[in-house]
Amino acid sequence: MRIRTPLAAATSAGLLAALAVVSPTAVADDAAQQPAARPTAKKPTAIGTGGAVTTVDPEATAAGLKVLKAGGNAVDAAVAAAATLGVTEPYSAGIGGGGYFVYYDAKSGKVRTLDGRETAPRKMPQDAFIDPATGKPYPFTPDLVTSGVSVGTPGTLATWDKALANWGTLSLADALAPATRVATRGFVVDETFRQQTLDNEERFRAFKDTKKLFLPKGDAPKVGSVFRNPELAATYDSIALHGTDAFYRGPLARLMSSVVRNPRTTKNTDLPTPKGYLTPRDLRDYKVRSQKATRTTYRGHDVYGMAPSSSGGTTVGEALNILERYDLSAMTTEQALHHYLEASALAFADRGKYVGDPAFVDVPVKKLLDDTFAAERACGINPAKAATKPVAAGDVSSYDGVCGPATAKGTTDTDTENISTTNMTVTDKWGNVVEYTLTIEQTGGSGMVVPGHGFLLNNELTDFSTVYDAADPNRIQPGKRPRSSMSPTIVLKDGKPFLALGSPGGSTIITTVLQVLVNRIDLGMTIQDAIAAPRASQRNTASVTAEPDFITLYGPALTALGHTLAPAGDAFTSASEIGAATAIEFGPRKRLTAVAEPERRGTGSAAVVSPR
Repeated sequence: MRIRTPLAAATSAGLLAALAVVSPTAVADDAAQQPAARPTAKKPTAIGTGGAVTTVDPEATAAGLKVLKAGGNAVDAAVAAAATLGVTEPYSAGIGGGGYFVYYDAKSGKVRTLDGRETAPRKMPQDAFIDPATGKPYPFTPDLVTSGVSVGTPGTLATWDKALANWGTLSLADALAPATRVATRGFVVDETFRQQTLDNEERFRAFKDTKKLFLPKGDAPKVGSVFRNPELAATYDSIALHGTDAFYRGPLARLMSSVVRNPRTTKNTDLPTPKGYLTPRDLRDYKVRSQKATRTTYRGHDVYGMAPSSSGGTTVGEALNILERYDLSAMTTEQALHHYLEASALAFADRGKYVGDPAFVDVPVKKLLDDTFAAERACGINPAKAATKPVAAGDVSSYDGVCGPATAKGTTDTDTENISTTNMTVTDKWGNVVEYTLTIEQTGGSGMVVPGHGFLLNNELTDFSTVYDAADPNRIQPGKRPRSSMSPTIVLKDGKPFLALGSPGGSTIITTVLQVLVNRIDLGMTIQDAIAAPRASQRNTASVTAEPDFITLYGPALTALGHTLAPAGDAFTSASEIGAATAIEFGPRKRLTAVAEPERRGTGSAAVVSPR
């Protein structure tokens, strides 16, 4: 753990007093005496000043808000909220996963990022996803998603530690305290938590410790009951005491490696669980990357995003550059959506061809975000008719912005990203901003709880292409980060924050962020309406994935333009929703509008320090 200056120590001491951080035993006693002291109400919009937090969960939002009210900054609050999400949203995030952290520093006016994406084990072979018994790829579900072979080296805890060391005022130990309290006293189970448990029931029954934790007495926790996770509280306490070494070195590192290499299944399970390759050395050697944010301009705004290994910054940025060639505000809503869908397909074609981990692949970020390249790609949009999908990728080695002959038909990039993940947006009274997306991949990750420690391991490596191809930028390689669509985004106007936003949703994250930006900037919606509006996602595929309300409202007009709309849904749940965004808009007189989903994913929770 880092050594703090006397000033930082004094600041932390004041925060600790305000947060009333106490020992785990005292927390347990207090929980027994005050069982009702649990935030459960969800308010999707909050307007005010002094700082704001918005997440999918009321406990996480409350934890972040308490830190802000105690004098902590946006980074302190973000880590406290993220650690709490690891308790209350364990199927979407936690220390067994990874993510991307984007930070705007009010003093310098600069945007900085941390890449805390999981990495492939150093001993992972290129044919790791091929079943040696058949010589063919493992079925994606259930084999790959419920396995040791899908587990990458987690980066979330290292991200929290580095973010705090770089920009926070709290130590990691102090920032974990609110989440430890929630894990000890428990949180109230809602319909989303119960349903996600039931959706994963077969997978969770396959592992001894997962079954014990999430299926007590053989059933998912009841709505309204209190779910406690004392093992995770103890894990957080160990990290608080010994720092990140308690996770990345020693007994826990060896245990995680053992679980991945020899999954601890129940005797009566029929699920195949291919063994993985994680070793204690992979955990010991894990590093968070500090890297430059992507940047593009859009109608007077500076849009900052996450650079590769995320594909979010380049794909959102390229699509915006394409759309900037058109006056969407002067179009009908249907015409504007037509252009949005077509621009998305073009940008996704380039994502598939060029974007991967830059430590292993030469990613042409500057060219993908070049306005001249965008002008040439915009030639692929016919205002009167949707192009046949998939469209071909552009040629970054030769472009001049001039329209030429129609390009040949492209290929569809295999989509293996799952919809689960979580996102938060935080700002403080000084104007610092955090946009943070974190995940364990599929809802429930790999399905494997680390014995005695109360957290799930990710199945993030399923984001690699299943079959190895030397020309594929997202091919499996030891130590490599799989490509991600997570798109935490901060938008500045005249050098000051205008909007920060992000979402979960697998590869639909990119289109969710893009559509919200179009809704807000081009179509003139309020940020509340921009998030609530029905969504559709075109990822260079034959059909557009769309929410039912979107199909009802715009289906006839878009079908007439040649689009094929298919209802949203996935192989693991019956959900028909796309994304679960959070955002904060910065208005005049320091007014903040913090927004979460009003309906999707059971609604979100937004709060401000000083409500208006």
